Amino acid sequence: MDTGTPAVTESTIAKAPAKEPLPYLEHQTSQRPDGFIPIYEPWLGEPEENLVQEVMRSGWISSAGKYIRQFEEEFAAYCGSSHGITTSNGTTALHLAVHALGLGPGDEVIVPALTFVASANSVHYTGAHPVFADVDPHTWTIAPDEVARLITPRTRAIMPVHLYGQMAAMPELMDLARAHDLRVIEDAAEAHGAAIDGRRAGSWGTIGAFSFFANKIITTGEGGMLITDDATLAARCRQLRDHGMPPERRYWHDEVGFNYRITNMQAAVGVAQMTRIDEVIRRKRAIAAQYAQELAGVPGITMMAEGEGTTAVFWLVSALIDSPFPLSRDELVVALRQERIDSRPFFHPLDTLPPYRSGNPSPVALSLSRRGINLPSSPTLSSAQVSRICATLRRFAAHG
Repeated sequence: MDTGTPAVTESTIAKAPAKEPLPYLEHQTSQRPDGFIPIYEPWLGEPEENLVQEVMRSGWISSAGKYIRQFEEEFAAYCGSSHGITTSNGTTALHLAVHALGLGPGDEVIVPALTFVASANSVHYTGAHPVFADVDPHTWTIAPDEVARLITPRTRAIMPVHLYGQMAAMPELMDLARAHDLRVIEDAAEAHGAAIDGRRAGSWGTIGAFSFFANKIITTGEGGMLITDDATLAARCRQLRDHGMPPERRYWHDEVGFNYRITNMQAAVGVAQMTRIDEVIRRKRAIAAQYAQELAGVPGITMMAEGEGTTAVFWLVSALIDSPFPLSRDELVVALRQERIDSRPFFHPLDTLPPYRSGNPSPVALSLSRRGINLPSSPTLSSAQVSRICATLRRFAAHG
């Protein structure tokens, strides 16, 4: 399949850091077969360990403590926004954003058909209705022309998703939003640091949402963040996050809120992760470039490409599997597992899932979903491991 955009190569990205990644602290390798390469592992080390120990010694281990505000400020500034609001995970961040914007029954929010289910669920939780737009066949993100086609008098917001670390077409989507007086809720759960012309994910729309799950660009184990330039909206999100309790009046609740707070211990991990975020992204882009270089010319494998002016962060290195590759995508997942290499299929289109099934699935999203595979993408991967994965794929291509 012709993606219409150039593949990432060594010449178009920053080189990987010369030194190997710091050891990570998860001890799950003893539960795996020797040589098993997982789809993802967090990059954790001494900085995270030291700050967690400091928090434990202080006793401020719950939802109060200095690292919460520090993490909010540092991450928002990194993304180019004025305000950060931590949450308990990425899904609660999205729900909080939709709720804080006042969306509810009778309202429509346009969501890409190809994304993780949390994007649609966060809309559904409020009583609003997610409307599914098909995606662009080249970028795999929400297609602006499909969004334009779906706008009705009930449309209140657009929720672009930066899928697998690839930026959605934010300039075009923002033009649509301004023309129709719509809010834009960026689901940037998979795209910390991704950018278009230097402007980073999450900072384009009314509000942006991130996840810090263990397999994200940076992690707090579980956790999320909202960023916005709207001070009033930020204050509302903070109040709703804490049971709807205003900061100036303890145990008084103006409305029904939520317990969506992060802990100081998690935030401490986030602060430590911020010291390495640029290096993580450099490493992930170098890993994607190595995959692209070593798999170039393999019939039936099309790697994810960057659009012009975009900087992808390759949360997961992703590819499409087509004829003449001798294995189907599902057969390839099984074959890789037998070689002690983990992988993942693409998400199912949301309009094919029982809660949201329409009977008329989005054709591009459905095609991509059936052909797409995510390959091991940890920043802890060595060049030798990537070469082993690519050699395995080349062998499959030659012999099936």
